[in-house]
Amino acid sequence: MTLPANFSVPIIGVIVGAAILLFGRKLFWLFVAALGFAVGVEIATYFMRDPPVWMTLLIALGLGILGALLAILLQKVAIAVAGFVAGGRAASALLAAFYADYSQNRGITFVIGGILGALLLLALFDWVLILLSSVEGAHLIGNGIVLPQSGAVILFAALVVIGVVVQGSMLRAARRPAG
Repeated sequence: MTLPANFSVPIIGVIVGAAILLFGRKLFWLFVAALGFAVGVEIATYFMRDPPVWMTLLIALGLGILGALLAILLQKVAIAVAGFVAGGRAASALLAAFYADYSQNRGITFVIGGILGALLLLALFDWVLILLSSVEGAHLIGNGIVLPQSGAVILFAALVVIGVVVQGSMLRAARRPAG
């Protein structure tokens, strides 16, 4: 059995999505790197029609590494950028899930969601990071699994809830006084 050349991209997305879904707050640098990777996969199609898999992976990995370096070296800037990108992607995903003809409003939805995401992430870092990383993880996992529209929405919602519950319980456990 031979696998198609582009089979590795969905598998990587699901694996990274699962890590972000469950550990996005603890692994902030991975969350930002995964956002860079996800944006890189989408940007590759803007450079050329049907780019080769190697080019898509190269652009995605480059932006992912840049995101990880930003998260490590310039945390406040990385928080704002990650909040903007994740907020914009979350708003776009929600618009696409609940509004059939969303393409006309995609740009403004991304910007408004991005601004809200950046402001919320800077103000309420832990809980917003948990929510945004759960949404982004669910989005990456959902992109790697082919389901009908209603199944995709149910999977997305269930994964977001799982991510928030798992990460929220880890946050509460970390804040609980020892003794």
